Formats: sequence, structure tokens, C-alpha cells
Amino acid sequence: MAEGLNKRYYKGSPKPRPRTPAALGYRMPAEWESQEAIWIAWPYYPDTWQEYLADTEHSYDHWVRAMHDGQAVHILAKDAAQEAYIKKRLQAVNVDLAKINFFRIEYVDTWMRDYGPTFVVNPTAEAPLAMVKWTFDAWGGKYDDLAEDNRVPRLMNKYLRLPMFEPGIQLEGGSIEVNGAGCVLTTEQCLLNENRNPHLKRAEIEQYLRDYLNVSKVLWLKEGIDGDDTDGHIDDIARFVNPTTVICAVEEDSDDDNFAPLQENYKDLQKMTDQEGNPFHVIKIPMPGPIRTKQSVRLPASYTNFYIGNQVVTVPTFEHPNDAKVLRILQGLFPTRTVVGIPCRSVVYGLGTLHCCSQQQPRPLSQ
Repeated sequence: MAEGLNKRYYKGSPKPRPRTPAALGYRMPAEWESQEAIWIAWPYYPDTWQEYLADTEHSYDHWVRAMHDGQAVHILAKDAAQEAYIKKRLQAVNVDLAKINFFRIEYVDTWMRDYGPTFVVNPTAEAPLAMVKWTFDAWGGKYDDLAEDNRVPRLMNKYLRLPMFEPGIQLEGGSIEVNGAGCVLTTEQCLLNENRNPHLKRAEIEQYLRDYLNVSKVLWLKEGIDGDDTDGHIDDIARFVNPTTVICAVEEDSDDDNFAPLQENYKDLQKMTDQEGNPFHVIKIPMPGPIRTKQSVRLPASYTNFYIGNQVVTVPTFEHPNDAKVLRILQGLFPTRTVVGIPCRSVVYGLGTLHCCSQQQPRPLSQ
């Protein structure tokens, strides 16, 4: 429920229906709509990055440099020492620190997409920007230490002072993808997983998405990629690039474990229609091939984990021949933005890349 938006009721009166974002005219914008800022949390946690931390930080240096001219960059820093350390790094790669804002917030790991808030907008409301705080339990209770990041949205809101809606269900931002016009794309593997909200049926989950994102149509794919510990997040397999176009990750090697599920996703997307009943334009995008740890564990490397900023689209690259092909495809789909590759072969050892590590704060433009 939203702070400051709910009426008081006398004891004994009927329980009020929650005042949801949709009921109040808020919606989740598409990522390509105008942004005020990108939120990130600097990588430091040794259990996640191990010997890949230094290379991951180098990737962050270049990522922030690529992004910071287009919108503000909001960075979580645990304390003054970490803030000073990050500033020194960014100055060394010619980042204008006037465009960087630091927020002293205790956090464990970098997965802002999943534990951070989903921002919603209503330009005609007294408070045109609000946040939805989902419950983050570290992807179905997999990591007790990382579940502490469930507190981050409330700590952010001590600075932002926005209306905050709390659905009270487990959901991560990487599991949902909107086209800004009424559709949300997600996966059965994640949202219907028994480790998330076993008390909810599909229809009930769909109603939460309608109420808190203000969408009219829920589109379900089946499975995500091999090595994804989030149980099939959508941002590793399919993304909207405009209201009528979806890019879909497709594996070309028939011997790869991702071949069959990604081919099925592509076929399913071709059958889907938008909120107006019109078919989507579905564009294939290749995969970067298997990347494994020294222990031969598959990592969730995917080009669809890109971030769309106001001026640039930053795309994870993996030292694979498909890197250049993907950058060309995406540049054709974003002609008014510059598509930039960010080295992420080390970053993915943390089990995610750019989209997983970020959250957009939209700018609520007047209608």
C-alpha cells in the first residue's frame, strides 16, 4: 500500500480494497521512455565475485562512463570510504562526478534490478513518481545473506520520499518486462515456481501484475536459460525494444542445452499478440555460447541483458564472435541511441550482467 494514499477506517468497518497503482492511474513505463536516472550498486561482495572482482569493477568504470551523459547515475555506497574509492575510480576514466549521485545505503550485493523498487509514474498525480516495493527473498530463498537486500527500497525512500506500494508478494524486477503500452512479458519457470508464491494461482499473479504495473495483458514464456539461478528471468531471454517489437535470444547450436527451450520461446512469441490483438515483430538475437566456471558450472551469459538509457544502449559482451553481430542488430533497432558494448565476461561470474545490476528511474513527463 502507498504511504499517504490510504484512508483511515474505523474498527469494525469493512476492510478496504488496497489502493493499487493502477487504481490511482500509475503505470510502469517502458525502459526506453525518458529516464531521470539509472540506479546501481557498486560490486564489492567477495562471496559473489571472488577473483573476478577487479575485472568486474573495470567493467563498471566503463559502464558508468558510457551511461552518465544521458541521465543521472545514482550509486549506492555503504559508507564514506567506499564512496571516496568509487569517486577516485570514476575520475580516472574521465567521468564527470557532477552527474553522479551517491546514496549512503547499506547493501550486500549489486542486483538492483531484483531487490530495488519498480518505479511507476502518473504525470497528473500530486506525486507523479511512486515506487512498488516487492518482497525480495533472494530468488526463492537460495541465499540467506543476500536476502538482507530486501530492505534497500525503504532505505532509498528515506532520500526519495515517494509514495510506496507494497504488494506483499515475492517478485524480482528481472522477471518482468513491459512494453509501456499494456503488456508485460514473464516466464512460468519463475513466477509460477513453487519457491516464490505457492499460495497464489496463475490468475492471482496476473491480477497482481495488472494492479501494480497497470498492464492489461500478461504474456507467458516457459523457461529461461541454463545456468540462471533466478529460475528463468525474462531479461535473459526476451526484451521489448519498442511497443510492437520483441527481441528473442535463440541458440544456434542444436547440441547446446539452451537450444530447445529458446527455440520454443521464439515459436511462442511468434504466436503472441499485443494489447490491441496485433502480432509482435519478433527478432532473433544469437547467444554468446557457453561460459563456464573453472568447475565447469554454466553461467547465464546472454546479450538480452542490456540496459536502455536515454542516449545509449549498453550491451554485455563476452569476447565471442557474436558480440559484433549483436551490436549491429541492436544499433539498427535503436537508431537514435548509440549502442555500446561493455565487457562482461568477468561480470557474469556473479550470475548476472548489466540489466540485472541496474534499475531505471523514469521521468514522469506531463501528458
